[in-house]
Amino acid sequence: MYDFAYQKPSSLADAVKALRADADAKALAGGMTLIPVLKQRLNKPSVVVDLAKLGLVGITVSGNTVSIAGMTTHGAVAHNADVKAKIPGLAELASVIGDDAVRHRGTIGGSLANNDPAADYPAAVLALGATIKTDRRSIKADDFFQGMFTTALEQGEIITAVEFPVPEKSGYEKFRNPASRYAIVGVYVAKTAGGVRVAVTGAGQNGVFRQTAMEQALSANYSPDAIAKIVTPADGMNGDIHASAEYRAHLVGVIAKRAVARAH
Repeated sequence: MYDFAYQKPSSLADAVKALRADADAKALAGGMTLIPVLKQRLNKPSVVVDLAKLGLVGITVSGNTVSIAGMTTHGAVAHNADVKAKIPGLAELASVIGDDAVRHRGTIGGSLANNDPAADYPAAVLALGATIKTDRRSIKADDFFQGMFTTALEQGEIITAVEFPVPEKSGYEKFRNPASRYAIVGVYVAKTAGGVRVAVTGAGQNGVFRQTAMEQALSANYSPDAIAKIVTPADGMNGDIHASAEYRAHLVGVIAKRAVARAH
């Protein structure tokens, strides 16, 4: 681990100021990615800005919108009564992120800002058409994810909350790596009044993506059978020691059908 300065500001304005003052500054949310990267000397920040004292914690419901503050942990999302009642698929997704230690430290904002191509939350955010709120603007999910570990966030921009519209039903399934519990393939399906959205994580070389052919089929006939013959091309799929591109492409169809059946 390289030497770095450490700051723990007590206001959002001070945190933003610290991050914007130095291009090599890094924000620390739950630390589930940053700390291992620091220990492996894969990153060399000049200063680490801890967001723990900013008060960005909590879940609120207003009408048909569930708002989750950026520093809210996965465990809090998984066990929250409002999330379970309004978007049970989202609570179930949070409950299968990592292990107990990860769920009690990792945060929704940290996960989204990192945008790991095998993370779970991006699939829910994209499928549910959520809005990412930051200290300076609102970003639609379709505009937020821009590739592997890449988002629309600018230097020093902090996720303050994520707003989820309540769907008619939704569900998430994943085929997980048994060691890391990251998604080898994960699919979130959301049925809304405007149609169905299907988002896939873990499979694509560029991170989370929408499976539009499945969306069209499910919007016309919401059932697992409607997508049984839809083939996801292997081109653009990730291939590694855990699964080939062809296998991941096949799994998208299998896991998507399970997500449709599971949705409630």
